[in-house]
Amino acid sequence: MIQNKMKGTGIALVTPFTKTGEVDYKGLEKLINYCINGGVEYLVSLGTTGESATLTKEEKHAVIDFTIEKTSKRVPIIAGFGGNSTREVISDIQKFHFKGIDGILTVSPYYNKPSQEGIFQHYKAIAEAAPVPVILYNVPGRTSSNMKAETTLRIAHEIENVVGIKEASGDFIQCMQIIKGRPKDFVVVSGDDNITLGLIAYGFDGVISVVGQAFPSNFSEMVRHCLKGDFENARNLHYELNDITDMLFAEGNPAGVKYALEVLGVCEDHLRLPLVDISEGLKKKMKEAIVKLDAKIMAH
Repeated sequence: MIQNKMKGTGIALVTPFTKTGEVDYKGLEKLINYCINGGVEYLVSLGTTGESATLTKEEKHAVIDFTIEKTSKRVPIIAGFGGNSTREVISDIQKFHFKGIDGILTVSPYYNKPSQEGIFQHYKAIAEAAPVPVILYNVPGRTSSNMKAETTLRIAHEIENVVGIKEASGDFIQCMQIIKGRPKDFVVVSGDDNITLGLIAYGFDGVISVVGQAFPSNFSEMVRHCLKGDFENARNLHYELNDITDMLFAEGNPAGVKYALEVLGVCEDHLRLPLVDISEGLKKKMKEAIVKLDAKIMAH
């Protein structure tokens, strides 16, 4: 069951690019190995952090196929298949082979601002078309449309092939309502790095993380401490990463984490328009913080 495999830290992988804007497959391979060797539980390819909105369909398929090949079954892989046209998302799903994919993460429809009934029907249609388990993704800060707890729970109880949610509303009351009313095997993971500790205390099962790919060992260890109820050790690791996590999102994602990955020697810091590099001032602050934290990690 993919739900059991999602208990812990998943990584929302960036898509590395070359200076000329092509997909940097050498950088992607290095990133995959860096995260797996860092102890994360699973990988998520082509989410928001992967700049999927700027990739062609051919590039998306190539990136997923490459990720499957280089992961080589060491950890599960969840692939992003989402959009604001239900018909188009279903068409994309029907055209993909899904060999080596454990589940799909699909974002709640954006821009259209559908009603709660529209969101329900969107996910029902996708779940019926998907050959693998479906994980919902609620991120109203990006979609301008919040999937309410009642809708999430209705989907969880009524649509068999939907097995979990990445909840990134930042609304603690909504999060608690989902945890309280969810079916037994419905997995709920955080989509917000900096509040993951608190959400796991409420009953969340883990996180799909951005900062975790820059510091996979520290972050995944923090999550494991949380899941064991060892919040004293978890807090220490949380606060070690807290300032850097804030910096990573200060001028947008994945611009911040891509710069961090370049500082750490994992892959180069290039984005596709309309995204641009973070400012020089933030780079300076971030580099100082990363070097300091990296030295602390090496000392341990």
